[in-house]
Amino acid sequence: MSTESTAPTAGYVLGGLHHVQLAVPPGTEDLCRRFWGDVLGMTELEKPPVLAARGGCWFRGGGLEVHLGVEQDFAPARKAHPGILVRSLRALAERLEECGHEVTWDGEFPGHDRFYAYDNVGNRLEFMEPRPAS
Repeated sequence: MSTESTAPTAGYVLGGLHHVQLAVPPGTEDLCRRFWGDVLGMTELEKPPVLAARGGCWFRGGGLEVHLGVEQDFAPARKAHPGILVRSLRALAERLEECGHEVTWDGEFPGHDRFYAYDNVGNRLEFMEPRPAS
């Protein structure tokens, strides 16, 4: 599947995602840092001052950028989630479990191994790795 979509009659090309934003409850930045930074090993980015005043935090690693934005009446989505591609999926599953995060494997996505896990505030995350071609 291509990462670019051409729309010749409309005159534009979609080129990929800049970031994914997930909501978090107020005051949970340290919980977010423990998961996205310490557990997953992503680097925290400095937010622009005008945005930093709103709270939340941003992370980047492995070609992925995640923005965690404060939502006053936060409730984690029950179904919505980002699908994050991973190399060495089993090693990530082990890391998450070592850090106290439950991993739920799901073999229903064609051509991929995958599992679901949750961050420290309850956001559902899908981690997936393409299976080698047979």
